[in-house]
Amino acid sequence: MKSYKNIFLTGFLVLTLVLPNLIFADENNSNVGTRSFNFLKIQIGARPMAMAGAFTGVADDETSLYYNPAGIASLEGKRFIAGYHNNIFDMQSGFLGYIHPIGDEKKVALYVSYLNYGEFIRTDDFGKRLGTFGGSDMLFAASYAMTATPNLRIGGTVKFIYEKLESYSATGFAIDLGGKYSFDYGRTNFGLMIQNLGSQTGSFVENGETNPLPLYIKLGGSQRLKGLPLLIAGDIVFPTDNDPYFAIGTEWLNLRPLFLRLGWSSFGSNYKTGAGNDDFAGFSFGFGVEYKKAQISYTISPEADLGTSHRITITGGF
Repeated sequence: MKSYKNIFLTGFLVLTLVLPNLIFADENNSNVGTRSFNFLKIQIGARPMAMAGAFTGVADDETSLYYNPAGIASLEGKRFIAGYHNNIFDMQSGFLGYIHPIGDEKKVALYVSYLNYGEFIRTDDFGKRLGTFGGSDMLFAASYAMTATPNLRIGGTVKFIYEKLESYSATGFAIDLGGKYSFDYGRTNFGLMIQNLGSQTGSFVENGETNPLPLYIKLGGSQRLKGLPLLIAGDIVFPTDNDPYFAIGTEWLNLRPLFLRLGWSSFGSNYKTGAGNDDFAGFSFGFGVEYKKAQISYTISPEADLGTSHRITITGGF
């Protein structure tokens, strides 16, 4: 079992030291806008997003299915998650998942997510309106996670992706790989996540030209403070099609069944245009309320002149 620990910690250290050099080597960001299935970048879950997505090292609830599948190994019993995201530009998305235990140390899960792009106006070459059309994305996934040692959990997800725009469609296949290492009685955690490792397998265009997926590598940590009811988390994210960025988040735990959350991501600088609505770009705010075996969470995320997105998520067990 010690080999799992050594592999995880070695990988965590190597990625921390090597990845910045590999990704910053492309100073002109030539990969921006070259990835397919960009809806994979849309993060899910009101609780993690209230913490600005700094959840790779937290990964202690059902949203771990997206942020770090290793985290579901520590969940007890049968679990579910249902979420809705009212996005900018009339886009709407949702997430539905189920986690099932296999003994005490293994979990399997199934989940599906979607994005609806709303309605677009079709016109001819002279601008005459001819009607409307729409587009959507779907993702179907299966996850597996296990407790490798008392301190280390590992997990993975297999994903099938489908995208449709009017009568055109495209498909893709990807996997996520994650690990989570805990110590100090679970107060301190480190997480590692490789997300969207795969390829587009079917294309919109007739010649079959395909683009790579938006690959992410995430390193995260979290700490529950002693003597203070506060969870602090941070992530460093290395996208292959953009600059690296970092996120920090907090959760206040002393008002149970009420939880208060706040986060900030440096990625918010991409939304800024110099207008008056820029002040809160990158910030996110939210809360959660426990009721019996369920928790309802809500988050608001300002995105400068692009607008404001809202998320609501219900998680729990039975």
